[in-house]
Amino acid sequence: MFKQVILVLALSLAAEANAANVTQWNFNSVIADTNTATGSITPSLGSGSLSALNVTTSFASGTANGGSSDPAGLVDNSGFQTTGYAAQGTQNKLSGVQFNVSTLGFEDIVINYDLRHSNTSSRYEQFQYSLDGTSFIDFALFDGNAGDTWFKNRTVDLSSITGADNNSSFAFRVVSAFAPSTSQYAASSTAYATTGTWRFDYVTVSGTATAPVPEPETYAMFLAGLGLMGFASRRKQ
Repeated sequence: MFKQVILVLALSLAAEANAANVTQWNFNSVIADTNTATGSITPSLGSGSLSALNVTTSFASGTANGGSSDPAGLVDNSGFQTTGYAAQGTQNKLSGVQFNVSTLGFEDIVINYDLRHSNTSSRYEQFQYSLDGTSFIDFALFDGNAGDTWFKNRTVDLSSITGADNNSSFAFRVVSAFAPSTSQYAASSTAYATTGTWRFDYVTVSGTATAPVPEPETYAMFLAGLGLMGFASRRKQ
């Protein structure tokens, strides 16, 4: 009985670890307006910020060409469109979108997003992460090898990057990249052009909620309780 009580008390000091969405962008209008050409860059869940990197932006349909993963209705599913990418052979990994998200209280960070490539867009998309919000590190290179196509649920598992855990300065980018081992952009289909578009949707940052560290006073009370229980148990014996 004494051992069972000790186990219950020990477990009561640790919070359950729960997988949860930290932040999400669905880019839909905050108040549904039946217009996919309008939208919002405010996160639909949690908090964070979005910035364009050397591109121009607008909103466009999230349902065209098979649609994104967003469960919103046909008339309210907006995607975040980017265009005006770098000229052929220039600005490798400098054009795209950046997201800043605090991961305080979470670990084992995973990023998911949908991305529609137009025919003339850059075929290759480089995912980068930052632990200080300034310096970015290449992590995953994706191949968008079809035009006018949604590539759904791109997944980047950063659970091996402990610096991404519990980090108020965490950020990530998705940027256009030269074709591997070249100094040129490859097109998703046909020929590369600066007017090619990438359309983002359902960008989600998830993680596991970290267990809070008990205060020293909590530990003291716990140990004192164990001592009293042990003393009482010995007296009964």
